[in-house]
Amino acid sequence: MENGDKKFESVYSTKVRAGKRRTYFFDVRKTKGDDFYITLTESTKKFDGNGYERHKIFLYKEDFNRFLNGIGDAINHVKTELMPDYDYEEFEKRQAEWEAAKALEAENEAAGITTAPAAESTEASAEVQAEDTPTTSTPEDDMSW
Repeated sequence: MENGDKKFESVYSTKVRAGKRRTYFFDVRKTKGDDFYITLTESTKKFDGNGYERHKIFLYKEDFNRFLNGIGDAINHVKTELMPDYDYEEFEKRQAEWEAAKALEAENEAAGITTAPAAESTEASAEVQAEDTPTTSTPEDDMSW
């Protein structure tokens, strides 16, 4: 905000990471007249790695319900009519795994540990399995996934 201009004051913000290159931002903004609107921003990292490309949609309160209904209808059509057998949770699972690996990597870096995070998490899960469930397989067999 330049010169203290509060015309576009953000009162709430959340982001959704969508893979390695794309992030969506949902910002609730307040106008000078104490009204609210939402900006939806798609930010995509450029292929050459130099900066980001952004696209914005401004969504005003009088359109909230129609927008929500429209996007819901479009999503439901894809999920039920076009691709009913697709596992829509697949990317949620992969994102959760990626975030857990990044968090572990950050913890290890902060602790000065230099081993690979994937190897540590595999070893840790093998140790937990060995403690919780008696098996005849070795930890190496457990890493065949």
